[in-house]
Amino acid sequence: MKQFFGKSQSGNLKEAVQGLHDPKLLILMSNADQFAAHVAELDTLFPGVPSIGCIGICYDTQIVEKGVGIIAFTENVTVVANVLEEASLMPVKYIERLEKDARQIGANSRDTVCIDLCTGNDACVLTTIYSILGKQNIPLVGGTGDAGKVSLNGKIYEDADVYALVKNNGGKVKVYKENLYRPLSGYRFIASKTDRSKYLLGELNGRSAKQVYQDALHISEKDIVNQTFKNPLGKMDGQDICIISIKEVTGNGLSCYRQVNDSDVLSLLQLQDPDEIVAETVSAIRQDFSHISGVFSINCFFRYLLFSQEHRLDSYLKTMGSLSNHAGLFGFGEHHNHQFVNQTMVCVVFE
Repeated sequence: MKQFFGKSQSGNLKEAVQGLHDPKLLILMSNADQFAAHVAELDTLFPGVPSIGCIGICYDTQIVEKGVGIIAFTENVTVVANVLEEASLMPVKYIERLEKDARQIGANSRDTVCIDLCTGNDACVLTTIYSILGKQNIPLVGGTGDAGKVSLNGKIYEDADVYALVKNNGGKVKVYKENLYRPLSGYRFIASKTDRSKYLLGELNGRSAKQVYQDALHISEKDIVNQTFKNPLGKMDGQDICIISIKEVTGNGLSCYRQVNDSDVLSLLQLQDPDEIVAETVSAIRQDFSHISGVFSINCFFRYLLFSQEHRLDSYLKTMGSLSNHAGLFGFGEHHNHQFVNQTMVCVVFE
């Protein structure tokens, strides 16, 4: 297979797709003002070609903040795209679509990946999807777009998850997750007084979550939201860590960007050297692949802010671009197999 990336800083879709021929899948990344127009135009330009899309900032070696970007897979690839509706209520109602699609393309763990774009309720959606994908260990990468809207084949959906099953007929696929944070020793918390519907964390070890976080880092209440760039919370998942970003202070508690449950065991995380971590990711990918046809990634918007503040964004994109044909999206929550995480990069690499 081959991966194509086209962009237009001004939002000119025809400019973005210039040079693209016979795509098998289109991934649209647009701005809020032009999203509806781009969804319709893309379907007109490439009728019958499966497409998924969302609102968000995209990139290859450069950032496209308010324009439009198109990622396309071409040559020797089999694709089917679909939607799980009612994401906030009952996405399992539509799970037969995914079952049928996986059978249709002969999906398997070696050469197939599921790429999804969601409007919210990510944890429930991923549990639903992985009830099917998990049976065959089919990997998944994805994330949440902006403004609560996604698109599939020329139609816009709210409260939904759109997905594409991509089978690389020319080689393997593998997914990766990059975590810039490590647990600080001596900080182990038991969550309580949580509200899953509001992503609220009320107490840690029986005390105000806000106060525990402040005391641990010796910061004032006004510094909590910005401190999450350097010290988010983490939930252990076996030997792995799921990052939990803090959104805002709510009373004596903390509102987060992903659900926390009563009795969850949490840790306090510390930012490591981003350049070293990114270099490790690139090295691991190169060890696994002698030839790379494309790399599609989804980065958390918080990483965009962090890299921008520390003047690392250009060097980060250049380093990832050294892998060849790297492009992706800054989202608002990342999907890695069955996990919904924050402040993370996830990607799929195609041989």
